[in-house]
Amino acid sequence: MSMAESITTRNSKQGLRDLIEHTGVRLIILLVMHTVLFVGLLWLAMLLRFDFQIPAHMMDRFRTSVAAIVSVKIVVFYLAGHFHGWYRYVSFSDVLALGRAALLAMLAVAALDYFVFQQPLPRTVILLDFLLTICATGLLRSVWRLYDERTLLTFSNNHINNALMVGTSPQDGKLAHQINSQKTSGIRIKALVAVGEFRRGSRLGNLRVRGSMDKVHSIALKHNCTHVLVSNNTLSGTQLRQLNDLCAEHGLQVRILPQMDEVMQGAKKIPLRELNISDLLRREPAQLDEKRIGNTVRGKRILVTGAGGSIGSEICRQLLKFNPHEIVLLGRGENRIFAINQELSGKAGSTKLTTAIADVTNKVSMRGVFEKHDPELVFHAAAHKHVFLMEGHVAEAITNNAHGTRVTADLAIEFGVERFVLISTDKAVNPTSVMGCSKQLAERVIHSRALSSDTIFGVVRFGNVLGSNGSVIPIFQEQIRNGGPITITDPNMTRYFMSIPEASQLVLQAGSMCTGGEVFCLDMGKPMRIVDLAKDLIHLSGLPQDSIEIEFMGARTGEKLYEELYFDEEATIETDHEKVRAAYQRPYEGTAIDDVLDEVLQQRGTVSNEELKDQLKELIPEYRRPLRHDTPSKAVTKS
Repeated sequence: MSMAESITTRNSKQGLRDLIEHTGVRLIILLVMHTVLFVGLLWLAMLLRFDFQIPAHMMDRFRTSVAAIVSVKIVVFYLAGHFHGWYRYVSFSDVLALGRAALLAMLAVAALDYFVFQQPLPRTVILLDFLLTICATGLLRSVWRLYDERTLLTFSNNHINNALMVGTSPQDGKLAHQINSQKTSGIRIKALVAVGEFRRGSRLGNLRVRGSMDKVHSIALKHNCTHVLVSNNTLSGTQLRQLNDLCAEHGLQVRILPQMDEVMQGAKKIPLRELNISDLLRREPAQLDEKRIGNTVRGKRILVTGAGGSIGSEICRQLLKFNPHEIVLLGRGENRIFAINQELSGKAGSTKLTTAIADVTNKVSMRGVFEKHDPELVFHAAAHKHVFLMEGHVAEAITNNAHGTRVTADLAIEFGVERFVLISTDKAVNPTSVMGCSKQLAERVIHSRALSSDTIFGVVRFGNVLGSNGSVIPIFQEQIRNGGPITITDPNMTRYFMSIPEASQLVLQAGSMCTGGEVFCLDMGKPMRIVDLAKDLIHLSGLPQDSIEIEFMGARTGEKLYEELYFDEEATIETDHEKVRAAYQRPYEGTAIDDVLDEVLQQRGTVSNEELKDQLKELIPEYRRPLRHDTPSKAVTKS
């Protein structure tokens, strides 16, 4: 059969199915089928009761009562909802519901037989009819589904790929069964692979656990499998990287499945996707103290600055899970605020979403926002984040990142905000860039305000997030699409990485824990070499490793070879969350910070970038000014 003929046949079948579904034909078919079945079951009950020799007077009773009995059963089954769906979707819960319907039908028939018929049927006939109804209708549904899952799959024209599935949890078993029950999935799971230790011979449903991940090649060979499926978040990034390398060595394709709670029921096809870089960098998922976060957020009026940015928008998404009273989406760019408001409007539920277009450095505009919305919590994510660009715009970096924090924090104190959380960066530690210095000044603003305020101030500090605006990953992907080369500043450069959702979740966690003045540092895992990240992206693009050149251009102004999360003198302590540590900064006097910021504001446009950097060096002794200026070295080394 040609592809065109196959598509035509499939479309005609779908059209017939839709016609049946929307014209009541399905209901008629099910009514006729059940009528015939119930008549036959009552007749069989009579035969069993009288050892297949029914007396003549009992035959008369059967003829006079069969129509009423079958009608009662049809009405009960209809009201119980058993004529409202096709049987190929039946589950165990449907079988239980079937038993309840059969029991109600038996009671109704017994009442009819006792109170209406002058010559009732024997009670054993009614009981036998009840038992036969459960067995027959349950078997009919089971056979129909078995036929749909097995037989139609076997004789389907679709190409079927045999696969292994990694995971042995009950959710993995349900997901495997869901995939095997869909004849359009193109995948047939033949066995399960354990993540760690397993009991030999164990099974989930009809699937046996055949071994651990290090044996995946031999298991795949034995079962003629070409694919290995992994449910999302089943493996850490390190485990998934090891599995992917092993599968690539033996020509096996790794695909990612959604988690069970993401899978749509019915005939919808379960989506498989290829590995992406987020999978390989994934750490163990953080377990949030949702009760604590809920107690902090639920029913509150919350202001999120920089709500159109990568982190700010994700904080808003995560906040919605805890049912705040109102979220004020504040940003300077109207397009991004419009986009995040549109996205969240359909998910907000009882939470009120409000937009505010304002510049955090403009105290008049920000005062208007505070007066109008009277926020109880503030998450301050608004900031300039591009390291290299800020090297040429020193005054703007300090004004936006440090002065903008001062304006927002002072208004939070004035309007009695309960809790204020600043989103900072690891680049504020021993900074080598203007952006890092500006965020270090912002941290100092928060510490100074925490010393003399009823508002609880806290800082959350973390490293790079995957997929954020200006992230290196989309830049590398674009360079790969263009055939290379991939440009990297230094072969030894490393960075911490965290997904945007995880970073935002931990921001909420840390924000609920602060008591005043702490710097919360998120567990970023192990740093990764940027060159290894580039090689992973080449591999995930399906290209040979040597098909894309990697060129080392030399570090740009302000860039660090490695990132740090703490100053040497910062005392770090564990918190009651394993992914969050607290560092107590040295105190800063508010007047000193304010004097510096006021001086920078007055000097904007009158002094050079280099003069401002000299002032930053005097203010922040840890600031290590790079020797390079404005442009990177052009020395190129190919990988």
